[in-house]
Amino acid sequence: MASAKSISRRKFVELVGATGVVGAAALTTAGCGSSSSSSSSESGSTAKFKVGGIGPVTGAAAIYGGACKNGAQVAIDEINAAAGSVQFDYNFQDDEHDPEKSVNAYNNLKDWGMQVLVGTTTTAPCVAVSAETNSDNMFELTPSASSTDVIGGQPDDNGNVSTPRKSNVFQMCFTDPNQGTASADYISKQSLGTKIAVIYNNSDTYSTGIYKKFASEAATVGLSIVSTTTFTDDTATDFSVQINDAKNNGADLIFFPIYYTPASLILKQASTLGYAPKFFGTDGLDGLLTLEGFDTTLAEGVMLLTPFTADATDDKTQTFVSTYKKNYDDTPNQFAADAYDCVYVIKQAIEKSSATADLSISDLCDKLVEAITSSDFTYDGLTGTGMTWSDTGEVSKAPKGMVIKNGAYAAM
Repeated sequence: MASAKSISRRKFVELVGATGVVGAAALTTAGCGSSSSSSSSESGSTAKFKVGGIGPVTGAAAIYGGACKNGAQVAIDEINAAAGSVQFDYNFQDDEHDPEKSVNAYNNLKDWGMQVLVGTTTTAPCVAVSAETNSDNMFELTPSASSTDVIGGQPDDNGNVSTPRKSNVFQMCFTDPNQGTASADYISKQSLGTKIAVIYNNSDTYSTGIYKKFASEAATVGLSIVSTTTFTDDTATDFSVQINDAKNNGADLIFFPIYYTPASLILKQASTLGYAPKFFGTDGLDGLLTLEGFDTTLAEGVMLLTPFTADATDDKTQTFVSTYKKNYDDTPNQFAADAYDCVYVIKQAIEKSSATADLSISDLCDKLVEAITSSDFTYDGLTGTGMTWSDTGEVSKAPKGMVIKNGAYAAM
């Protein structure tokens, strides 16, 4: 995930023309920075599995990477404390939401001995790194990189597959197209709006991918889109044209599948213009309430689809939230929850496959892929119940509608 002009997924993808190669420097001296809870692994079936993580913990998208790092760490600590048959070493590398640095981080983690990757956090780096893991046949489960280019094998609007399926890569999050379809279905079923305006970033893969499927599904379910306007990373400061177009066309709901930074500006500028429609977004809005300098009262009533809310009352969520707050003095967001679930899915797949830590990276990957795609593999976690994965790499789970109420996310 990302925000503002510094975090365009597409631009970063374009930057990845060559693979960054890091020498065999020890991890503790890696240039990308590192965080490790590793210890010497034993050999054989009692050894710890080495799990790596990659994401931005510095820079404009640090909210996302920090959450993934911490959420996975909570799961690792729980699993190791239980002293069961599966134990983990964990090492997380900062990529600053930069594809080239992300590939460098991946190579650092390989030098460390990584066997499984939980990551990367953001899409453009994940597209780059997943090409590397696919070449190495290393099992990869990303908590939050939602583009179909991450997993590959998905046809475009014309039915063409430009990126072949990366059979080792799976997602915990919804794909961008699925978010668009689910959003249109949710708005329709809940009768949230009669005239819909859409504002999206047509220079961003994430935003554009969601919009295309939203528009298609909206036509199917009978939603009336009365205004569709766009912006780019370079014009994401003044939204008066887009807001006035929505207002002049009588829109009573604005769907904005964008990141929280431009979303915060739209909310502020709509308020200034005296326009108060309903607002509905997707998982890119997560982070809105913690954006420095943002008046969170402007976000009251904003709705979004997300798989997790810290306000859920089930025991599993409350235990996670309590531990997270204790360890990090912060409330976990969906990215933390997705990363937490990733670690437990890997544990469950290891147990199901009877894999041992002395397997080669490729042999371990084959066992985990077979386990996670088997017909009897399901996972109940923080971000859904009865989750399954197909050989496309996509997760099947139900989205949840959330609304910002009294400065917090609450279930709708």
